[in-house]
Amino acid sequence: MKVDIHSLGVFSQLAREGSHHAADSLSQLTGIDVFVDVTNITLLSPDDLRESFDDEQFVGVQIGFDGQFEGETVLVFKRENIGALLEYLLPGSYTGDGIDEFAKSGVKEVGNIMMSGFIDGWADHLGTAIDMTPPTYVEREGTDVLPQRALESGEEVFLFESRLETLDRDVNFFIYMFPEYGAMTELMSLQREDDDEAIPVDKLSVFNQMTKQGAKGAAENISMMTGVDTEVDVSRLSFVPIEDAPNHVGDDRFAGVVIGFQGMPSGYLLILFDEASARTVAETMLPMETEGDGLGDMERGAIKELGNVMTSGFIDGWANVLQTSIDHTPPQFVHDMGSAIVSPVVGRLGQSQDFAFMIDSTVRTEREQFRCELYALPDEAELKRALETLDVDRAGETKVDADQYF
Repeated sequence: MKVDIHSLGVFSQLAREGSHHAADSLSQLTGIDVFVDVTNITLLSPDDLRESFDDEQFVGVQIGFDGQFEGETVLVFKRENIGALLEYLLPGSYTGDGIDEFAKSGVKEVGNIMMSGFIDGWADHLGTAIDMTPPTYVEREGTDVLPQRALESGEEVFLFESRLETLDRDVNFFIYMFPEYGAMTELMSLQREDDDEAIPVDKLSVFNQMTKQGAKGAAENISMMTGVDTEVDVSRLSFVPIEDAPNHVGDDRFAGVVIGFQGMPSGYLLILFDEASARTVAETMLPMETEGDGLGDMERGAIKELGNVMTSGFIDGWANVLQTSIDHTPPQFVHDMGSAIVSPVVGRLGQSQDFAFMIDSTVRTEREQFRCELYALPDEAELKRALETLDVDRAGETKVDADQYF
């Protein structure tokens, strides 16, 4: 089964429009302004899906759908936001003593209205009826809020993810849609425009696995340089409108490096530490303590050196599998909000493409001494060429010898 950029773009746009319909439905119901922060299509393994959710408490609804397009959706918000939400929906109904049956029915009604707006656009585009099950109220922790079928799947999972916020940011909504994998890939295949531009879906899955192995290579190089054991927490391949990529990273402040790579594929790699982690990892690499609490020249130099070695561990595994050469530029140190760091990269890629394949991996230490985010944004045309030549039987050959870097 094959898909192309057009078919992925169609379904990305449908998810985005559906999210806007859901936001508009809530706005009409409550009179509050709700906007869509980010929407993306993600391909990830069930294990990485589990790792994507921490122990956050969620409240919301689950709704199934079937027809030509089938699967399950979840609309949830953080448990801590329940008071603000119910005040919008049912002023004076929330006393702080818990969620009574009246409040639960309100949440179910809101979920039903919002998800109807989300799903109806898909039905209109496909020219078919999509039936929805009655909403089931859920109040659960972490991955327990997700459909079991997605978690128990033995294959990669397509996840359509949208984040909605009220204008005052006092309530965040999350829409997760899990279409049935076979039906989803068949629909995507039917939407493609150009067979010459099509990519086998199984190669996207293999490339996603390669990415996780590349992140493990980067993590091993961190361990070699710092003496601290690290592990890859989660790895995912997302497809986002190019202008949404900065929102995908968010506005938290990071310090790290941006590195360009050329070959097949070409693109950019961002290695970003939160500020506390950046300071910690720099200290583990420096032979002596430095003055002050900031990131001076020595700390910046250490982070650039680490970024350079991590990049080699990340992309050399790709080169091994693709049997090609991938070179990279010297690291550029960055220290800013995540969205501000990504924006210049997006500006360059956006000159030739409307969407981005965004590869996101998290590397952390067992006791959270530090953690970093790896974002790879390959050039769309170069990635397509790389996937065309990808031999899936070589997917496990990402291992590189870390000793060559030291």
